[in-house]
Amino acid sequence: MGKTTAFPLGDLPPMAEIQLTDDSFDKEVLESAQPVLVDFWAPWCGPCRMLTPIIEEIAKEYAGKVKVGKLNTDEHPNAPGRFRISAIPTILFFKGGKMVEQRVGVQSKADIKKLLDGLLA
Repeated sequence: MGKTTAFPLGDLPPMAEIQLTDDSFDKEVLESAQPVLVDFWAPWCGPCRMLTPIIEEIAKEYAGKVKVGKLNTDEHPNAPGRFRISAIPTILFFKGGKMVEQRVGVQSKADIKKLLDGLLA
């Protein structure tokens, strides 16, 4: 049988991705030593919900190599405005504090991994 992990007081296991806010964006993304993937999303967005499991898998697979963040555009509109996000889901890729790639719409896991592998090369 597989080993199970108990979390104290019924806590959920920690998520691999970071929940970003307008206040934390600069520190977590622009000042990061690691490459960063940011998923701009909203709860009402159907395509965003389709992308969520892919982003979660990417966050786990690239843990320690790439920082993966999610930013709810309804709750935190300033960061999306700074990067002229006009449609969601949008994924921005940052390296060295600068945006280096942008993808709009649902992306395949393979396409995201190819971009990330390029940033890590």
